[in-house]
Amino acid sequence: MELISSIILLVIIMDPFGNLVLINGLLSDFDAKQRQKIMVRESIIAFVILIGCALSGERILTFLGLEQPALRISGGIILFLVALGMVFPKKSFMETEKLEDPLIVPIAMPFIAGPSTISIVFLMSHQGGALVYQALFCACLITTIILFFSPVIGKLLGKRGSIAVERLTGMLLIMISVQTLLTGFKNYFAPAA
Repeated sequence: MELISSIILLVIIMDPFGNLVLINGLLSDFDAKQRQKIMVRESIIAFVILIGCALSGERILTFLGLEQPALRISGGIILFLVALGMVFPKKSFMETEKLEDPLIVPIAMPFIAGPSTISIVFLMSHQGGALVYQALFCACLITTIILFFSPVIGKLLGKRGSIAVERLTGMLLIMISVQTLLTGFKNYFAPAA
């Protein structure tokens, strides 16, 4: 059950439904097959970045002297800000900017492997175990499949449907971010055993 909830959390944070509209807009000069190749490539790059974060997360946190409550609180704040942007979006300069062949930026990072995803991966890696790698693999696979079929999904959902899915995802993410913040504060103020 913990694995499933971790996968769902990561997929919500990666926001493939919100990204598919934006990415397809950025890649509008490419045909569907080229778009799919770019999306698969960028998803693999994002996966490698996130695995690197999971592998080095514990060392980075130890080096910086960060404890779990601080990570939870900062992760909750980042999630909250990302979720607010999903519920109340504002125009981005990248929505109208055409890309030649994006490599890493902006699709792999920050769209898929963004600051909120990286902070959650750090948090998961701090808890240890193979769970974080399994969850990352499954979440990246789901995100890749959604982005691969994004031209079809985009047509099925339409602009209004895509916006509705993104708003709903944003609301879920706000609840998750508040819970993450509350857990961080609870752990911080809990008396030492």
